[in-house]
Amino acid sequence: MTDIGVYTQTFQAEDLSWDLTKPQMGAEKGGTLAFAAFTQSQHYPNGYIPSGCVLALATGGTYSGFLVPYLDAGSNGAATAAGVLKRSITVVRPDGSKKDKVGCALYIAFADIDTSKLPFTSTNAAAGGYIDANAKTDLKLILFR
Repeated sequence: MTDIGVYTQTFQAEDLSWDLTKPQMGAEKGGTLAFAAFTQSQHYPNGYIPSGCVLALATGGTYSGFLVPYLDAGSNGAATAAGVLKRSITVVRPDGSKKDKVGCALYIAFADIDTSKLPFTSTNAAAGGYIDANAKTDLKLILFR
């Protein structure tokens, strides 16, 4: 039987104002986000994790081997920034269910980033995803303005 029911799907308007990287620059790496490590009210209230979120590679615990939000006071690898999410990622499927894990691209070197335009700061992101002095040290091959 064919379902011809109507459903609503929202889309994220991509804000890349933080990304000053020239097209031929920027070293990227792929990874897999573990959505359960992100907080809905902070990281994806509209169903999308915004580009510019600072990520870490979990080295232990439930999310070992997956990308999680960088958190300076975090544990199991979350306190070491691994890169910056290059494009927004949808967390919620059109049917309303949440994804578990999904691949993404992140800047790891030779990018040019305006920190004042990143989506999260240490004052608005208690659950992580922000840039701070320690993350800048971890990502020393990225230019932060």
